[in-house]
Amino acid sequence: MTLEPVLAIIEISAIVVFAISGLIEAVRKRMDVVGVFAVAFVTAFGGGTLRDVLLDRRPLFWVQHQEYVWLVLVLTLVGLPLLRVFRHQCVDRVMQATDALGLGLFAVSGASLALAAGMPLIVVALMGVITGVFGGVLRDVLCNEIPVVFHDHRPYALCAFCGCWVFIGLDFVGAAAWQALLAGAGIAAGLRLLVLALNWRIPSWPRSGEN
Repeated sequence: MTLEPVLAIIEISAIVVFAISGLIEAVRKRMDVVGVFAVAFVTAFGGGTLRDVLLDRRPLFWVQHQEYVWLVLVLTLVGLPLLRVFRHQCVDRVMQATDALGLGLFAVSGASLALAAGMPLIVVALMGVITGVFGGVLRDVLCNEIPVVFHDHRPYALCAFCGCWVFIGLDFVGAAAWQALLAGAGIAAGLRLLVLALNWRIPSWPRSGEN
């Protein structure tokens, strides 16, 4: 299997799961349908848009593939009434799972495009992290929350960073493109879910006067 169809599948999957996470958060904030679509849109496309801008790729991926926009619109119209019915703990778990999956999928897509563009390896890894986390940052900002990546203390961007290096390493040793991409995405998403399950935390920055 060549790189292009695998990347397309990963990108569509990332759009779907991140759009769902945006839908859930917007419904929690009791937004109207326009607000829900806006949050779903920026969550699904924010990271990939910044990736395309930084890599100077034109047209932007969602402009080139307008079907992606229709997909998010349909998800909004179908998902909105369902999410108003199913609430509480089940929805919280779906939110965490979709956010973790979107993180991993978008991270490896950003890393793979940066690698194909001939970027240095550290830039490849950071491009993957930026692609993976920026949609969630925009989602939280629109929902009037401090972005999870900056305050949660449970590793988020670090999970994407690890997944990108797994992808880079497998590509370096000659693994098939689909194997490297799926392994990198799986590591990033799996680490994030493990972090949530075990409540692993990064120590907070010590305040003045603390040891």
